[in-house]
Amino acid sequence: MKFFIDTANLDQIREAKDLGILDGVTTNPSLMAKEGIRGTEAINSHYKTICEIVDGDISAEVLSTTYEEMIKEGEELAAIHPNIVVKIPMIKDGIKALKYFSDKGIKTNCTLIFSAGQALLAAKAGATYVSPFLGRLDDVSTDGINLIEEIRLIFDNYLFDTQILAASIRHSMHIIDCAKVGADVITSPLAPILSLLKHPLTENGLAQFIEDSKKMA
Repeated sequence: MKFFIDTANLDQIREAKDLGILDGVTTNPSLMAKEGIRGTEAINSHYKTICEIVDGDISAEVLSTTYEEMIKEGEELAAIHPNIVVKIPMIKDGIKALKYFSDKGIKTNCTLIFSAGQALLAAKAGATYVSPFLGRLDDVSTDGINLIEEIRLIFDNYLFDTQILAASIRHSMHIIDCAKVGADVITSPLAPILSLLKHPLTENGLAQFIEDSKKMA
């Protein structure tokens, strides 16, 4: 399973890369705004910087919602760097845009997936990734992991190449559960990834080893 980090914060991206397990980055307008990055020129420059840090797929989201505007904006984003993946919303014109970019050989990530039907349409249109949002489903008392299982079954049934990129990760167990049911990728803030490092028995055992090592001096 690939690990992507879901942020526009360069320090967090570098920290995740330094772990040696980072495969890519996802961003969105909210994450860009959180870092105070506004305006097309500044946003595109920030994407370029991320691509220089991480050698992997970098999802860059279009801000438009009409077919023609998404095509124009997506082509501009794809021209920034070969690793850019154009992130497209799950709407009717978005499906049309996915097909256009697929035919052009441009990678895409269909975002805001909340049902197996949406994922199926995106895969049919040639999306490179589909991004089901686990945490937001959990917020409305719906089982997000069950959606991953449904999409996995459908994609396996018909041998779709589209990868399942589990998004809206809230905690470390989301990551583990995604691994169990066969998500191809998870994209997560840094904190849940770092939480995978932690276990009280590991901490206790290490403390005991350190204490015992003092007796060997």
